Amino acid sequence: MPTIDDILKDFNADRKGLVNILHRVQEAFGYLPRDAIQRIARFFRISDSEIYGVLTFYSAFSLTPKGRNVVKVCLGTACYVRGGTQIAEELSRELSLSPGQTSPDKAFTLESVNCLGCCAIGPVVVVNKDYYGHTTARKVSGILKKYQGAGGQEGEADG
Repeated sequence: MPTIDDILKDFNADRKGLVNILHRVQEAFGYLPRDAIQRIARFFRISDSEIYGVLTFYSAFSLTPKGRNVVKVCLGTACYVRGGTQIAEELSRELSLSPGQTSPDKAFTLESVNCLGCCAIGPVVVVNKDYYGHTTARKVSGILKKYQGAGGQEGEADG
């Protein structure tokens, strides 16, 4: 696994590279640890709070470790009107998690999002990189079974 300094050596201190650096660090560590944020702030000669401003603006960044399987349920308008709320409730029940939480064994993280950009196949659930379109609450159990005990391996998308 690369260190923060390994990642930073590929960039100059031009602030235009901040978001790219944050993405690279998150890719390497699975989230953005506090010490990484402090090191990046020193690299750019800016305050930690400026970095946190960027991190909290973009929903793609995480300040906490995520599970091996990240489950996202879309609650955007198209998915919402087609039953997104019921799917979210079923995911919460099956995983014993509220959106934003990670299971104690780090197997799953549950997230709700406002749009996944695939409204035509809504409601949509994404597990890692696998998209499940036209999802119903009844399909949730079958979707999750593909990842239980899989250690973060991709399942077979059916949507």
